[in-house]
Amino acid sequence: MRLRLYIYAFLLAMLCSCSETKYVAKGDYLLDDVEVKVEGKYDDISMDKMKSRVRQNGNSRWFSAIKIPLATYSLSGRDTTKWINRVLRSMGEPPVIYDSLRTAKSALDLKAELSNAGYLGASVGVETSKKQKKIDVTYILRPGMPYFIKNMRYDIKDSVIEQLLCMEDSSNWGLLPNMQFSVDRLDRERKRITDLLADNGFYEFNKDYITYVADSVPGSNLVDLALVLHPFRGNGAVDSLHPRYKVRSVNFRGDASEDGKLKLKESVLKNNTFIKVGDYYSASDLQKTYSHFGRLQAVRYTNVGFREHADSLLLDCDIQVSMNKPSTISFQPEGTNTAGDLGAAASLTYQNRNLLRGSEVFSIELRGAYEAIRGLEGYANENFEEYSVETRLMFPRFIAPFISSSFRRRTTATSEVSFLYDLQNRPEYHRRVVSVAWRYKWSDANHNDKYQIDLIDLNYVFMPWISDRFRQDYLEDESSRNAILRYNYEDLFIMRLGLGYSFNNGRYAIKANVETAGNVLGLGALLFDFSKNDQGQYKLFNIAYAQYIKGDFDFTRNIRFDYNNSLVWHFGFGIAYPYGNSTILPFEKRYFSGGANSVRGWSVRGLGPGTYSGRDGNIDFINQTGDMKIDLNMEYRAHLFWKLNGALFVDAGNIWTLRNYEDQPGGQFKFSEFWRQIAVSYGLGLRLNFDYFILRFDFGMKAVNPAYEGKGHYPIIRPRLNRDLTFHFAVGLPF
Repeated sequence: MRLRLYIYAFLLAMLCSCSETKYVAKGDYLLDDVEVKVEGKYDDISMDKMKSRVRQNGNSRWFSAIKIPLATYSLSGRDTTKWINRVLRSMGEPPVIYDSLRTAKSALDLKAELSNAGYLGASVGVETSKKQKKIDVTYILRPGMPYFIKNMRYDIKDSVIEQLLCMEDSSNWGLLPNMQFSVDRLDRERKRITDLLADNGFYEFNKDYITYVADSVPGSNLVDLALVLHPFRGNGAVDSLHPRYKVRSVNFRGDASEDGKLKLKESVLKNNTFIKVGDYYSASDLQKTYSHFGRLQAVRYTNVGFREHADSLLLDCDIQVSMNKPSTISFQPEGTNTAGDLGAAASLTYQNRNLLRGSEVFSIELRGAYEAIRGLEGYANENFEEYSVETRLMFPRFIAPFISSSFRRRTTATSEVSFLYDLQNRPEYHRRVVSVAWRYKWSDANHNDKYQIDLIDLNYVFMPWISDRFRQDYLEDESSRNAILRYNYEDLFIMRLGLGYSFNNGRYAIKANVETAGNVLGLGALLFDFSKNDQGQYKLFNIAYAQYIKGDFDFTRNIRFDYNNSLVWHFGFGIAYPYGNSTILPFEKRYFSGGANSVRGWSVRGLGPGTYSGRDGNIDFINQTGDMKIDLNMEYRAHLFWKLNGALFVDAGNIWTLRNYEDQPGGQFKFSEFWRQIAVSYGLGLRLNFDYFILRFDFGMKAVNPAYEGKGHYPIIRPRLNRDLTFHFAVGLPF
């Protein structure tokens, strides 16, 4: 089989190679490869930025290797009246024909970029290599010596602005003697000063009022630099002083289509407005006002305008607020497929975006689901029914004491209370879940850092009925009694506290969560001498409560090579430990491995723990869970053509238990053995990117299988599709 794959790969490569120049005319050349190199070592030169200045690049390559889009285009015939030729051309990419003029302009652009970086004596050479009808182009950067600032002078005729700049901490200054001279640094300093003035009342100031005068020092690589702040030009007159404005009034009004009526409380309007009467005009406060009003779901749009007063430096601020429709009702049907059991579900949701005239969002969702279960014998019913009601009330602010007003204003926060009742009727058992929660979410000014506190989260799980067949087969039979299974089919009370943090700047993403449950109840049990059940667990209202601590950490690094290619690394670690009133984690809190977002050579809950191998298909979903998880993923992502993207990936990981459970032999974590129990898989993924959502298809193959010893331990050597291939369909990226 592998020989056949090699033959197919060879034929594909030959096809691509032979057809690339099919539509390259005589005397023209196909631009095959473009490189940008630098002579010498210059750590401050961004090669990504330099490459972006090249005006002509070769055809795109799948995974930076094979030009499939060009090959697809070349498969088309010359007769464009035939539909197949039009389809192939629309799916493919025409050949990039070498243009010497664009190459020359690229060299000039690269030289200008080097000059902007402070290499004023830089030069750029171009080397070409022709072979048959293809050409490679290499740009050689010769930066030379960088230039530095010798003397820095500020020419400012406005005494107020001069005083403001002098009051600034010198560590914030962007231009100082001995700094490397660069246009980027000059632009950043000009922007810094413009932003500073725009936040201190200079309503009409813009960056065009700032220019530079640079004189090179003969016989050296030094520059004498002067920053010039020009006088104010208004109404045809020139004044050395720039006008500095204060806010005289702040006025709110509704949309004209709503008769100008405001449907938000005055306190809400003021709390989300950072423009204050008596303060100097501030562009940052204006942006904060837009940002805070923009996150209110009751508001459709906001328009903030300023009116100047003749013969005075005062501004009237007018804030127009247009509202969304307060109430909506939606209905959503869906199909379900649980382990091959087909069914249907539907939900009806009512939402009010302005319940108490403070942009509070109230929602109530009713959901029903039905599945026909196959393969169950000995049960009176073979259908699954689920009904649930969930309500939420979200406040767009902190509802909590002891929080300073300054903290409230510099963060965007929500407070949320929720209630859920879920009813599940299966042939084996009936299950009910009642959940009540109060949580806070907030982010900092740049929205990269996000925080969450689940102040209280109460969950009551009870089993009003368990069939005699299920009880005898799995819960009470001496030969098949399973402690983990039995624990998860008993009534249980969970009272948890959770903390969460996330950071994402596009290149790095970090998620960290920690939660604990049962500690307050454990203290109460000691103080008030709670009663115990037969297993020695303390009970609250005659129900045992769970006690555990759990922590999760995820790190993702995205390395973008160019617009079409990137490499993503992911590391995930989680650990949970039951203690006190629990020896086993609740099922919902246990870890599983395999599936579309984990080790993709295995199906969901198909891997681990440790070397454990599933034995009973009916209850393996319980046994193949653990208290600890490790995920390691590497994925190369490439744009193919149209809306189709591809991925090559390698995954590794597993789960383990921290205690030694009799029903999970080989599942306990041991430092001396765990590294040999890491499962590895590899595969190919296809993605349909529709911008607002992504459909993902992943084909994962097992490479190292910890559940087997000997030859079966390394299926990468002797792969079998029916045993080692797993297909996953999902929405969204895996990490």
